Amino acid sequence: MTLTQRTANAARLAEQAVVRCRKLASFSEDVGSLRRTFLSPPMRDVHREIGTWLAPLGMKTRIDAVGNLRAIYPTFAPSAPRLLIGSHLDTVPNAGIYDGMLGVVLAVALLEGLEGQHLPYAIEVVGFSEEEGVRFGIPFIGSRALVGRIDDALLEKADASGVSVRNAIEQFGLDPAEIPHAVIDKDVCAYIEFHIEQGPVLENLAMPLGVVEAIAGQTRMDFVFTGRANHAGTTPMNLRFDAMAGAAEWIIAVERTAKSISDLVATVGSVNAKPGATNVIAGEVRATLDVRHSKDDHRSRAVEQFTHSAQEIARSRGLSISTTTRLNQPAVPMSATLTAQIEHAIGDGCVPHRMASGAGHDAMILAEKLPSAMIFLRTPNGVSHDPAESVSVADLAKAIECGLQLLHQLSSHSLFQPRTPSA
Repeated sequence: MTLTQRTANAARLAEQAVVRCRKLASFSEDVGSLRRTFLSPPMRDVHREIGTWLAPLGMKTRIDAVGNLRAIYPTFAPSAPRLLIGSHLDTVPNAGIYDGMLGVVLAVALLEGLEGQHLPYAIEVVGFSEEEGVRFGIPFIGSRALVGRIDDALLEKADASGVSVRNAIEQFGLDPAEIPHAVIDKDVCAYIEFHIEQGPVLENLAMPLGVVEAIAGQTRMDFVFTGRANHAGTTPMNLRFDAMAGAAEWIIAVERTAKSISDLVATVGSVNAKPGATNVIAGEVRATLDVRHSKDDHRSRAVEQFTHSAQEIARSRGLSISTTTRLNQPAVPMSATLTAQIEHAIGDGCVPHRMASGAGHDAMILAEKLPSAMIFLRTPNGVSHDPAESVSVADLAKAIECGLQLLHQLSSHSLFQPRTPSA
């Protein structure tokens, strides 16, 4: 195939990918907006639709015991390894149409782009049933199943209607006892995920694609400033112990410190004052803190600084402070081998850019068991988890060209070679 033909083919597949994402977005729990949670009825329509795309490639879909869609594009080499490509099919409420599902649509597009050619390794398309954590407050149910991290405690978690994960699986016509069979076997050698960036970095750099080096670690904490509630009209300013003023000073300090640390992001996303009346000085303020960085030592030092700052501000204002850590998720590096291969594949058509992901993805779960990597697509205006979420057809075409180049590159890599019986 000539360069001109390759480019035209990628453009055609890119336009088709947009149409397919729109079609999947029509399967929703809500009228007029997109919401599709774990094993909700619209997921059946999604499975059926994707199955119609895969059938002409000779692929049969199966739904594993947690509702992941899976289908294998075979190889004719004996004892061949298998590459997973995919992303998630669930969404947040009032979602955009590309987050997650684009990664599954692009996996199908790449197989179509092979035009019947089979590689030395098999390729499994996977559409995860759950990544967002919307229905049960637990993210990554789909990918957890592939690494063997579905336990009884998770299965007993209930949604707002009192339906447990176990019940939801059964109501979908699946058998929770079969969950161990969803675990990836020794034939699977790697996982690759295409995903929109969900941020403004690539657009700021005028680059269509990014190579994800790591998924940032994350700390989530609650900070409670306690002062003394009193009448807003009768208490002089110099005699106040205002928890809201202390929290406000600390919030500004968090922003100032975060700006001074390269690649760190820190967010105070929720503030709740008590008693919360217009004419009462706040006696207590609870604030949340979310801190992320691709290097755990940088994140830990920043958290220490934010905590020390809160303590100093509270002391100076006659307040007390308490903290609770809700989450301490380590950073997850992507496979250096796959990252280098992706960088080379992107470089065949545009300038590659290495970056960290500030958001969590299924790749961080799969990385527990096998080499994993991600390719980001530029997100116009950095908007995601919103109907305004978008992607350009030109960037999609670049991603498809990169993906096809990558698949052919991996054909000669030792990780993807047929294995001897003793291996």
